[in-house]
Amino acid sequence: MRSIRVDVIDIDDPGDTRVDDFRDLNSVDRRPDLPALPGGRVGKGLVIAEGVLVAQRMIASRFAPHAFLGVDKRLGELADDLTDPSLAGIPFYRATAEVMAEVVGFHLNRGVLAAARRPSELDLGEVVARSRTIAVLEGVNDHENIGSIFRNAAGLGVDAVLFGAGCADPLYRRCVRVSMGHALLVPFARFEAWPAELSVLRDNDFRLISLTPGPTAVPLSEAVDAPKVAFLVGAEGPGLSETSMRATDVRARIPMSRGTDSLNVATAAAIAFYERARSGTMSA
Repeated sequence: MRSIRVDVIDIDDPGDTRVDDFRDLNSVDRRPDLPALPGGRVGKGLVIAEGVLVAQRMIASRFAPHAFLGVDKRLGELADDLTDPSLAGIPFYRATAEVMAEVVGFHLNRGVLAAARRPSELDLGEVVARSRTIAVLEGVNDHENIGSIFRNAAGLGVDAVLFGAGCADPLYRRCVRVSMGHALLVPFARFEAWPAELSVLRDNDFRLISLTPGPTAVPLSEAVDAPKVAFLVGAEGPGLSETSMRATDVRARIPMSRGTDSLNVATAAAIAFYERARSGTMSA
């Protein structure tokens, strides 16, 4: 049996500064995953993974963890993953559940956290060039919806997620948790000029599809059969802007019943991803 590569360090004092990267995770003005803090202060901008499964996916991702904090039971559950040579010398701060709760500010049922620094963001053009099916988000500012979209994208074969104007941070702790760590594995990039940079997708032969409940939109199943497809989804309530929809090739709707006019954005995206997978054109 291979030995773990991390350095196990016992933490008995919740005030120990060595665990500051995990401190006050619910604080609006001190959270370590905020790149910017109130008052114009610069934050740490860390990526925090919660739980064994999400920590495992962080280890497997480009978000290299630089520290762990967890109870002894979770250390044992992660033992096989902690044999990775890339983790040599990284501290695993072992603490009781009570000490962890005082550090993070609440009782953490998942029992382990991992922290990573944010690497450079991926280049939009390179992400697009490597993809055949893409989700494009505009104005999606709910972290749980973004996390769910990443999880749906991973499970249904979507290659990347792109962020337009008005979207929340995909590396916020709740987003990473809800995505089950897939926000760390599914490539994502941001548009600098929105929606003008949608031309990058068109230049790479993507069919741009606006998801909308509009009555003139075609049924979704009729729009997904192109070799390359990008689905645009908007925020809860307002949906996609008219400006963005005008920049797409087709407007498509999910057939609804019983007077329902729309679905949750993550649910709608999942249906679009499934319809694309069902069409058999994802890997054509």
